[in-house]
Amino acid sequence: MSELFEAVDALVASRAVLPPPEERRRLRRAHGLTIDEVASALKVRRATVSGWEAGKAEPRPPERDAYARLLDTLAELYPAAPAEVAAPAPEAAVSATFTAAPDPDPAEAQALSTGSASEAAPMTANEISQTTSAPVAAARAAAPCPARTTRPSSSRRPGVKKTASTGTPAGSTDPRFENGPLAVVDVVDGQALAYCTGGLVLDVPAKSLPALVDWTLREAKLGAPKLAGPGKDADPLIVLTEAALERYGLPVTLTEEEKHAGRIPEGHKVIKQLARAEWKLTKRGFGPWARIYRPATGSERACVQLCIPSWNALDSRHWGGAAQLAPAELARVLGVYASRVMTPRGSTAVTGLELMTALHPPTRASEPDADGKRHSEHNPGSLGKDAIDPMDFPPCEVPDGHPVLKDLPRFHVRGPAEKLFEEAYDWARPMTDAECALRHLVGIDVNMAFAAGANGLNVGLGEATHVKAPAFDPKLPGSWLVDLSHVDLSRVKVAKDKWVELDGSLLPSPFTPKGERPAGPGWYATPTVAYAQELGYEVRPVEAWVRYDNGRYLDGWYSRLRDAYLATMADLGVESDLSPADFLAAMDGYKVRDPELAIVVSAIKATVKGGLGKLRERPRGEGWRPGEPWRALSRPTWRPDIRAAVISRTRINLHRKIVKHAAFTGQYPIAILSDCVVYAANGPSPLDFLPYRDGKPLPGGFKLGINPGLVKWEGTQDVLWGEEVRERFNAPELNLARYIKDGTVTDVDTGE
Repeated sequence: MSELFEAVDALVASRAVLPPPEERRRLRRAHGLTIDEVASALKVRRATVSGWEAGKAEPRPPERDAYARLLDTLAELYPAAPAEVAAPAPEAAVSATFTAAPDPDPAEAQALSTGSASEAAPMTANEISQTTSAPVAAARAAAPCPARTTRPSSSRRPGVKKTASTGTPAGSTDPRFENGPLAVVDVVDGQALAYCTGGLVLDVPAKSLPALVDWTLREAKLGAPKLAGPGKDADPLIVLTEAALERYGLPVTLTEEEKHAGRIPEGHKVIKQLARAEWKLTKRGFGPWARIYRPATGSERACVQLCIPSWNALDSRHWGGAAQLAPAELARVLGVYASRVMTPRGSTAVTGLELMTALHPPTRASEPDADGKRHSEHNPGSLGKDAIDPMDFPPCEVPDGHPVLKDLPRFHVRGPAEKLFEEAYDWARPMTDAECALRHLVGIDVNMAFAAGANGLNVGLGEATHVKAPAFDPKLPGSWLVDLSHVDLSRVKVAKDKWVELDGSLLPSPFTPKGERPAGPGWYATPTVAYAQELGYEVRPVEAWVRYDNGRYLDGWYSRLRDAYLATMADLGVESDLSPADFLAAMDGYKVRDPELAIVVSAIKATVKGGLGKLRERPRGEGWRPGEPWRALSRPTWRPDIRAAVISRTRINLHRKIVKHAAFTGQYPIAILSDCVVYAANGPSPLDFLPYRDGKPLPGGFKLGINPGLVKWEGTQDVLWGEEVRERFNAPELNLARYIKDGTVTDVDTGE
């Protein structure tokens, strides 16, 4: 009989009533859940859940019953107004938890994001933000303040919000960090509140900054587990709004002098309060990203990171308008970033560098000795605990002003034979008559190009060894002095024993950032020299600095940032398995679907570029003079050779695709800027010049898609626009890739 009952239950479950796709998405966002979390709970792929929310598919038993139960519970927690269910619009009131902005009206989104180049220039990100911000701001103002979740207690300990699907606390599964990695502290009606991830709001009893730090460590249950076995847990992050700054006696904005110094004065009353409470600050002092700590005792850490948006902690170039978001929305943006990348440790550049260390901690515990004790030892595959002595870096790898170069004559300019100069492309050429006869200039951009360049790259881990007249080894990371001026791009090898004839005058050299053919010997990173061999030409290095201790140090870093990028883009409706046409359609206006997640995408991309840039950080004031060491040189992660290798490989990857495209289609780029390439075409879409056959791209060429290394549409302008701009500024080789996105020409550099 029980089997019959189970069969009947299964039959009923197979017809479980589900809300429409738009409501499913609203309920998930209202509770602060990601598609990944729902997919994990239901034991399905994330693409499956995305399809359910897009209306492309319907769940089947047994997942249908569980999914229906989840949605029913969320609907009880976040009931929608009747008008919102019937006709969602930008003016509809947002959820009380403020975890997501309302979806724009499809017709309005279409009007915002479409339009051909002949009708109007594409809208900029700022214009889109301004167009959509007014109704969202009005909805925020009309919505009630989030309800506080507290646990009855005389000590006012923070409450814990249970999720409907699993009955576990919202946030981390680690009970030490059950309230998530961070909180945004604001003051409402005289009461300090901490807005955490997942819509959780905590009462904050602290009346001073030292008390806030103490409460964070003792009661808030904030933080995140370590990313690697020998690593350390992430310290809790507290974001202070302007109202919170006033409550705790801090200035709402910094003076010009304080901005220049990057901190408030040492004699500020709040710093004195911290000192009396025996809290310490790092050498950078109390700035936009202050770290407050006490020396560790054993394995216990006592450290809190502060983020102060009104002091420009969240740079608008990377975080968009995050600093202007409401507390709950800011908690959502930073929370998604923290869960997918890591808890921010400073700027996106600082976080990118810290992510490398978090994934490859410099030390680990040794095996027990004779007395059963463990000791700290070097963690294989990491960059080690101690930095390489600045004087041990090869002269060719260091930037101007480095201590290694202090004996050079004043005003000496190092040439290619003295300096490793691996940088991204900034190249352009005049258009041919045939290209001028076409109608459009179409820009394509490589997704996460520098992250893709880091994937699988063998880099040096230790010090360099100097060798004379070495045989080139493409698997050995290093810097090589070699003459590549004999490489002729008019005849190159594109496959084994397959040579092709090209118009070399229309191609940039792969060996220099400006695309100029080398005039003689120069220093190059291993990927650049290996590409010369790949093109079919012999290479004979004169000397080299090679690193025999090497490994794929950046693989884990790449994988985490790739996964973060793909997951966030999927939440925005851009999946990794779309057809070319569907991909272009999905990318059209993706930022307006969820402006908060669009901010996360921007921050992830900035983390890649900034983290790599930090590998060769230059002096930042501090009274530095050329020839003297600067602070960054003391880090194990100050590694200009690794930065050079990644940039070299990224540039070579792009050139390889350009050559394959030219060999197959006879089309050559007009301009290249970093990871953006511009071609002349008869149509406004990348599909008008990319050689797809039956939906399949050219092997080894450009492929449309969201994965790192694939390309997306960057922008389209008229050929007449390009010619007019170059004529106006009397610059036949003006780099049009710099302006292809929206056609606005500013800060023109003619190269003179």
